Amino acid sequence: MLLSRRSFLRAAAAAPLVSLPSIVRAQSQTTLRFVPVIDLTFTDPIYSTAQVSRNHGFMVYDTLYGMNSALEVSPQMVEGHLVSNDGLQWDLTLREGLVWHDGEKVLSRDCVASIKRWAKRDGFGAELMAATDEISAPDDRTIRFRLKRPFPLLPSALGKAAVQAPFMMPERHATQDPFKPLTEVVGSGPFRFVADERVQGARNVYARFERYKPRESGTPDWTAGPKIVHYDRVVWTTMPDAATGAAALQTGEQDWQETAPHDLLPILKKAKGVSTRILDPRGYACMLRVNHLQPPFDNPAIRRALFGAIDQSAFMTAVAGDDPQYQTTPIGFFAPGTPFASDVGLDVFNGPRDYAKVKAALKAAGYNGEKVVLMVPANSAAQKPLGDVAFDMLQQVGMNVEYAAMEFGAILQRQLKKDPVDQGGWSAGVGNWQGIDWLNPAGNTNLRGDAGTAGWYKSEKMGALRAQWLSAPTLAEQQRICRDIQTLAFEEVPYYPVGLYKQPTAYRSAITGIMNGTAVFWNVRPA
Repeated sequence: MLLSRRSFLRAAAAAPLVSLPSIVRAQSQTTLRFVPVIDLTFTDPIYSTAQVSRNHGFMVYDTLYGMNSALEVSPQMVEGHLVSNDGLQWDLTLREGLVWHDGEKVLSRDCVASIKRWAKRDGFGAELMAATDEISAPDDRTIRFRLKRPFPLLPSALGKAAVQAPFMMPERHATQDPFKPLTEVVGSGPFRFVADERVQGARNVYARFERYKPRESGTPDWTAGPKIVHYDRVVWTTMPDAATGAAALQTGEQDWQETAPHDLLPILKKAKGVSTRILDPRGYACMLRVNHLQPPFDNPAIRRALFGAIDQSAFMTAVAGDDPQYQTTPIGFFAPGTPFASDVGLDVFNGPRDYAKVKAALKAAGYNGEKVVLMVPANSAAQKPLGDVAFDMLQQVGMNVEYAAMEFGAILQRQLKKDPVDQGGWSAGVGNWQGIDWLNPAGNTNLRGDAGTAGWYKSEKMGALRAQWLSAPTLAEQQRICRDIQTLAFEEVPYYPVGLYKQPTAYRSAITGIMNGTAVFWNVRPA
């Protein structure tokens, strides 16, 4: 309950958290102590779709291009590129002096293999490779794309900061199966992963990579520009719940909490030495994912009928409270406030929810009491409330629903299963994505329609519209196509958008240089 959480925070502020590991309390001034939103289950950010794995990825890996907080891309690992042959050949030149954490030189063939592995897991990458005739490494510093057709979004694909970002890895890792997680972590980024200090479920440690070579020009802005590291170490400490992290921040035992609990914001804003702010104004878009391979959601009529029960405001209030500045509803299939968002189809969310009417519509559509296994991340402060609302909604409309609570890491694995529910499969699940994940048809992998993403949505119509968008010559034409995409999405229902919330972060006021976007750890320094 809210009062107990606040009472806990006030009590914790008055005394040290003696339960915290002594290694955390003993850190020097050159250590930044950070509380991630959830434990880092997988250290392979190509295999994992978790945002925490992406954040880890930017610690230890680097990307060929970077993205600033205005979503503009610029060269990062590459010195630049040359486009020739009427846009059908791109030559990307790596900067001099790039080395892997094991001391080996970064070579173009490493990057070629990395791009291929990433493209097998990412929608934008798949689009790039579909337009590519050959990608090669003619010399140690050149990455060459020979294209079948012009692909002007090539830098945007290779510079995306959303899940799954195109991180560069040594060739020996990049040639491994992207559907199996790597266990060794070797990048060329500004931090090294200190594997022997990892405590699964509790702590992950990063050390400054002394041989990292930042860009010599530009302005640090999110993943773009020079990445200057001011701390010797960054220690991620997983807390049992968000209130514990907020208390540790208030007592000074932690320096930065990735997600400040909305219900504790009034206390944190008044706390001495603590600052709060929203890093990403595009927020977090939330979804109810359904399995298109298994009953009952293999039936499009059932999927459409359930729209009448979706109360986006209830979902967002459960996550972010009732303060309107922290939530946006209704939303469609693109992040609100971005170029391709529209109000097409949003009238389905208007008016009160009539569960009896939806129950009758589900029966008419063919629902016959099939079991619905709803996966809920029990250890996620943001996603568990989404699951609670979804469970109540599915019960209200008469579905035979099972609440399957499990650790977030287990869900990442189970959602890849295509088996029936009586063989360990699943029917539905909740999730949140950053708004940048829902920017456009290339980046929003849940809209692809090629049956390659968990949920297994397949649609030739959606694939054709996406192809039109990729070749559209103007922003106005792209926006028109996105309206058609949203119309089709409300008809075929790849998933249910359930609202968007804005997530504040909290940190000790003595910490400066935290940039907008997501939690990155270069440019951050003690005051």
